[in-house]
Amino acid sequence: MTYLADADDSKVKALYTLLEKEIEEEDTFVLTGEQLQILDKEREMHINGETKSYSRQEASEIIKGQRGY
Repeated sequence: MTYLADADDSKVKALYTLLEKEIEEEDTFVLTGEQLQILDKEREMHINGETKSYSRQEASEIIKGQRGY
């Protein structure tokens, strides 16, 4: 805090720019081309009725082992 209070505006701006860039990079989530292909394939199978869908509650029960699938 002391450094920021005594620093030149240019130094504060530079520090802010660095932190802002880091925050933006952390918030960005990018899928690879391979991951997108897998999702597209899974979506197409779902649309065509080739795979079963589960509600959030059903998925939770399956994950907790409270229900077979």
